[in-house]
Amino acid sequence: MEEINIKTDFIKLDALLKYSALTGTGGEAKQVILDGLVSVNGEVCTMRGKKIHSGDMVEFEGQKIRVIHED
Repeated sequence: MEEINIKTDFIKLDALLKYSALTGTGGEAKQVILDGLVSVNGEVCTMRGKKIHSGDMVEFEGQKIRVIHED
């Protein structure tokens, strides 16, 4: 599991996938989310604009990302 540190209160799901390099582009991130291939906290999420907060776990293709927020 990888931890991604964000400096804001949240990051949108599609932006997180691109930022963490789980997808190569924002368009690819949008597509894999819409295809139901991404889960947030253990549940499939098809909302690309879903707000991901500190402590949330995102999984795609067997890779897990935990978002943390440090001031």
